Amino acid sequence: MHKGVHGRLPARMLPSELRFFLQHRIAPEIAFSCRELDDLSTQQMLAVGRELAAAELAVTVHAPFHDLNPGALDPLVTAVTRKRIEQTLFAAGCLGARLMVVHPGFDRWRYQGQEHLWLEASASFWEPWLPQAADQNCLLALENIFDHQPDPLATLLDQLNSPWLSHCFDIGHWQLFSRTPLAEWFNRLGPHTAHLHLHDNHGDADEHLPVGAGKIDFGELFRLVQTLSKRPSMTCEALGHQDLLTSLAAVVRRLP
Repeated sequence: MHKGVHGRLPARMLPSELRFFLQHRIAPEIAFSCRELDDLSTQQMLAVGRELAAAELAVTVHAPFHDLNPGALDPLVTAVTRKRIEQTLFAAGCLGARLMVVHPGFDRWRYQGQEHLWLEASASFWEPWLPQAADQNCLLALENIFDHQPDPLATLLDQLNSPWLSHCFDIGHWQLFSRTPLAEWFNRLGPHTAHLHLHDNHGDADEHLPVGAGKIDFGELFRLVQTLSKRPSMTCEALGHQDLLTSLAAVVRRLP
């Protein structure tokens, strides 16, 4: 499989799916839920990390996100989010992961007119994690979810200005929620973009279809990716073996 292209692998499915990823030489993005972090086997994660390293397959991880918010205004929500980031970074270290995707928690309907409060809380949350990310050589990547436009994320990344905090651009979420043209999004967040999440939809549900099976213009996306100073890594987030293989093949055809 093309270097820098990953496939989504939920952590709960590691025992049953790891062999498939190894056989097809697919680098995994291992997605953790809170339950899996609480039940984490350090020995299992170390063993998986060794197996993937022996196969020369890079690893990324995805932190849990349900009920969590790194930009929360409630200190109790901040505390549990901090705990989950700590657990995920530990798992990333065991696996030898070099990138960790996190949902940043911004929602314009909750913060409209008070974006500055989310920015202040987010900056305070992320700054203490940056030295550990550097020590682990694990880049943190904040993913767009409900974002209509790129400014809140871009402002946060500009403010912290760290090589260890970056942007994960999710094209499926952009299609559903953004009101910003793709070129304008890349003009604002392109310099911070280190990772892509690739999946398709028809604009009315987060379908996680294979690349090319919905309405997203992936030709425009990859033209914009080619303008970046460094090509980002990317994860295909289609569901199921066949859809994942179809998506990976569609992506690799578009890469030089």
